[in-house]
Amino acid sequence: MSARRLRVRGLVQGVGFRPYVWRLAGELGLDGWVRNDGAGVSIAVAGERLAEFLVRLPKEAPPLARIDAIIEEAGDASVDKGFAILASLPGEVMTAIGPDAAICPDCIADLCDPAGRRWRYPFTTCTHCGPRYTLSRGIPYDRARTSLAAFPLCPPCAAEYTAPADRRFHAETTCCPDCGPQVRLLDAAGQPLAGDPLAATLALLQAGRIVAIKGLGGFHLACDARNAAAVAELRERKQREAKPFAVMGLNPPSLAAYAGIDADAEALLRSAAAPVVLCPKAGTELPGVAPGLAWLGAMLPATPLHLLLWHEAAGRPAGTAWLADASALLLVMTSANPHGEPLVIGNDEALQRLSGIADAYLLHDRDIVVRCDDSVLKPGPVFIRRARGYVPLPIPLAGDGPCVLALGGFLKNTLCLAKGEAAWLSQHIGSLDNVAAIGFLEEMAAHLPAILAARPELIVHDLHPDYPSTHLAQRLAGELGVPVLAVGHHHAHIAAVAAEHRVAGPLLGLAIDGVGLGPDGGLWGGELLRVDGHQCVRLGHLQPLPLPGGDRAAREPWRMAVAALHGAGLGYRVGGWLLQHYPQHEAGPLLTMLARNLRCPPTSSLGRWFDAAAGLLGLRAGMQYEGQAAMELEGLAAAHGPVDALAGGWKLAADGSVLDLSPLVPALLNCREPAHGAALFHATVAAGLAEWIVAATQREQFATVAVGGGCALNAVLMTALRGHLAAAGILLLEARQAPPNDGGLALGQAWIGRCHRQAAG
Repeated sequence: MSARRLRVRGLVQGVGFRPYVWRLAGELGLDGWVRNDGAGVSIAVAGERLAEFLVRLPKEAPPLARIDAIIEEAGDASVDKGFAILASLPGEVMTAIGPDAAICPDCIADLCDPAGRRWRYPFTTCTHCGPRYTLSRGIPYDRARTSLAAFPLCPPCAAEYTAPADRRFHAETTCCPDCGPQVRLLDAAGQPLAGDPLAATLALLQAGRIVAIKGLGGFHLACDARNAAAVAELRERKQREAKPFAVMGLNPPSLAAYAGIDADAEALLRSAAAPVVLCPKAGTELPGVAPGLAWLGAMLPATPLHLLLWHEAAGRPAGTAWLADASALLLVMTSANPHGEPLVIGNDEALQRLSGIADAYLLHDRDIVVRCDDSVLKPGPVFIRRARGYVPLPIPLAGDGPCVLALGGFLKNTLCLAKGEAAWLSQHIGSLDNVAAIGFLEEMAAHLPAILAARPELIVHDLHPDYPSTHLAQRLAGELGVPVLAVGHHHAHIAAVAAEHRVAGPLLGLAIDGVGLGPDGGLWGGELLRVDGHQCVRLGHLQPLPLPGGDRAAREPWRMAVAALHGAGLGYRVGGWLLQHYPQHEAGPLLTMLARNLRCPPTSSLGRWFDAAAGLLGLRAGMQYEGQAAMELEGLAAAHGPVDALAGGWKLAADGSVLDLSPLVPALLNCREPAHGAALFHATVAAGLAEWIVAATQREQFATVAVGGGCALNAVLMTALRGHLAAAGILLLEARQAPPNDGGLALGQAWIGRCHRQAAG
């Protein structure tokens, strides 16, 4: 007879891990117990087949579990006869609440069983699926700490909850129509609408109305994606001129006419995270949904409430065979928020903040505790926005260290808490350009440390002195009595990649981005850096472009095009070019500003070169949302297909310090086919960057380079760059667990802060 005390760390609470251990121990005839505590799951186990238990324990874990470590602990391992599941214990929090998970096949079967207790019940869930993070108030993850605490279990649900052999054993969100939350449909004035709420919602959507639907981490605004007038009306009401909408369909066959869904994209769509996945558009266009772009954001129903709309459209069939059929119902599902503000989560809040936008409200009485928007990815996977389904999964770090809270930047803000051997990156918060978004950041700066029982020893922020995140960092540091650290924007981009790849030593980094403040006070964005923990040395940069009119130039590609022409010695061509592409604008004032260097701050940003290229090719004079010109340029290049780089299309300084892209400008100016020009631009930039990197790796004796920044989301650019570097024998490290754009800045900041504290002793 042998016995062990085990500690299991990772995502092991709220995923059916304790009943799994109970069943495995019972199968092997072992004695002991299992319980949750702040650090994860603790197990005492004894018996003759213990060795087999230890082998199988990590291999057969539930689908949503993630085991980071199984550690043998000292202590009394004597146990009573039989195997028990004990009540949870509090303690130091070293585990994570799980992310929200899409409805599982077993719960779908319950939903579609007319003879079952949960026939068409919109809150059907079990230990393998359903909400977690968005309704949790603390750790350990128990029902009393969720918004389901207000719904006492009925006797049948209580019997399931207390039966270890049942898949709803300690499923903290389990419920049924007799004891759980209920749905109701209200009109625009907040008055109840008669009839079945789901049937009435479907009828409104099919009639061209806009409905606010309460989901997991917030509300969606939904309309018929095939109704161009409804889509246009949603844009008008939401003040969202051109930014793309996501489209929800029942399954990939339902979306096939509109989006090219390959195996990787389908795997993401069908995953427990159920994110929005950017897929190349197929032959049929959905007018107004993603204008001017080559990709469509596709998603599948993640909750029973959403799925039941398609079940209703299918005629309420029994069984699950209908799920394989294509459905004509396609719905725009976009975040329910007034322009630029955080997601709406409360019922009363929805009626107030969405007034004038929604025609009706599909509500329920289960509170959303934490706002969490939909995640958005490209196959790869590459995060554009990391939120529902992935937060708060921890990102493992190379080792232990001090507790650090990092507050990110300005655009696409997130915050990050590093504790122990992991980092917790918050959900997408958004741009901090309004009071509500700043309030959301403040909420999360309190919530994340609270649910992890963490007290930061250092707070980190961006170098920019006027960001709201900087102001909050300084205020929190004062309140906590801890130091504060300012970190360079592009240093943080490379550090984020280093953190997730657990790189301990020095690293060559390529930061390709929009504009961020450099340590010298300059506007950086196309940098070669040597990063070694908290230390960063600038090895090179792109030849700067002036920003005529400052920040305004970042919103008007025609201005960047004029700056590029002037810098390439082609100022005399500006007048004729403007007359051809943008006759509403005059060349004189901008050329005077450039000649006199008035209000023309220089930037090394690669993002501004993308804007200049889009402007030169006549794609657009101004942008309606951040990155629009670059995304359209990428879409044209992807549709055209690969071309060879322009010979002589860049110049590299003899010492490798400056890469100049201005030799490419004449070719773009004279290009008569925008798609070819877009492809030529991408190919030439990739080849120029590759030559720059190869020269730096030889000088610095590196065989690996990390790439970060918003331009690393460009699939055309990155595919070409990856190929060039692979041919040169250079390993390219890319962001995979966090967005490469500003959504990952906080991870890099936290990693730098930890390195700084460790170096300081």
